[in-house]
Amino acid sequence: MNNNEIRKQFPVLDQQVYGKPLVYLDNAATTQKPLCVIDRERDYYLLENCNIHRGVHYLSQKATEAYEHARQTVADFIHAKESREIVFTRGTTESLNLLATSFEHLFFSTSNSQLSTFNSQLKVLVTAMEHHSNLVPWQQMVQRQHGQLLVVPMDDKGVLVLEQYEKLLKEGPKMVSIAHISNVLGTINPIKQMITMAHNYGIPVVVDGAQSMAHHPIDVQDLDCDFFVFSGHKMYAPMGIGGLYGKAEWLEKLPPYQFGGEMVDTVSFEKTTFNVLPFKFEAGTPNVGAALGLETAIQFLQSLDRKEVEAHENQLLQSAIQQLSEIDGIRFIGQAKQRSGLVSFVIEGVHPYDLGTIIDKMGVAVRTGHHCAEPVMTRFGIPGTVRASFALYNTLEEVEVFVKAVKRAATMLR
Repeated sequence: MNNNEIRKQFPVLDQQVYGKPLVYLDNAATTQKPLCVIDRERDYYLLENCNIHRGVHYLSQKATEAYEHARQTVADFIHAKESREIVFTRGTTESLNLLATSFEHLFFSTSNSQLSTFNSQLKVLVTAMEHHSNLVPWQQMVQRQHGQLLVVPMDDKGVLVLEQYEKLLKEGPKMVSIAHISNVLGTINPIKQMITMAHNYGIPVVVDGAQSMAHHPIDVQDLDCDFFVFSGHKMYAPMGIGGLYGKAEWLEKLPPYQFGGEMVDTVSFEKTTFNVLPFKFEAGTPNVGAALGLETAIQFLQSLDRKEVEAHENQLLQSAIQQLSEIDGIRFIGQAKQRSGLVSFVIEGVHPYDLGTIIDKMGVAVRTGHHCAEPVMTRFGIPGTVRASFALYNTLEEVEVFVKAVKRAATMLR
């Protein structure tokens, strides 16, 4: 992998902040966008801009064809059976809210024949390491229905306790929703095994793939997950675009999440019927330019050797851990054997926010705080962490700059 050539696609990295070369290590929050993605979105607005579907004129037809081609590209990228199993959303958060809301409407509609199987003892199973996006929607759903949120615990290394997971499955949750990779700990969960275990009890599974799409190949058919959600902005695509994969048989059952144009079939004052998949979940004018940017980001990733990228990011991670380990009083939060390219830590006597603020003045961008995962902080008894997260354009030299900045800042703050 030619890192120098790749970095040329990201001019944002070639700048100085506070008189220092920028070292961008906040990729778990959002990745930078390559020129090819920026150009594709720009070209759409320059040459193709039009509302899609139903228009008979040239621009509408051209934009519609491009949009649906992008949907097929996403389907192929994650190995979905067919493109109608891909719903474009604003990202992981909207996808999870869609699922929680639609499932609640499905199970608790008074006109639903399945109502008798879903009573006030509704249970949803999540894990102790979830991002708020994969916790709060399910929490609010079960609270509205006087149900129960079940939580799979994790050990001191940030690894889920599968024996407890098995016990909780026996309690009869109606849904399991789990992160593929923790955005705080970097833990790569054994989701294929967990999906199989849940299916043995007839329980559908949602996988939060926000942190995995950019770093690891995804095959939803091999995983056999019922749903998989992701955000484009964490995989080199524009903000405001992402997706929901769902098995067609599940998406057919679920009622729409939002209502308006495009998602309808026929409308009268007495009755409305809804469009076919995937359009019944895509109310209103979509973010066409961003969808085309997402397709281009996927093509950018496909142009690279994914195994080589994984190896490079792992090398960055291991180098960071090795060098940071030399700091007295450092405590790594998350030490799973199977982990992705991020490291979270605290240093004794130093507040994470103060540390992050000082190393920012040295040109190093990291994330501090609870990372939208407050229960994880509670589990480890800390207010927050410093998190450095790596991407394919980062270098070993940047890791050295980062570690030197941390050491200097820690010395200043003690």
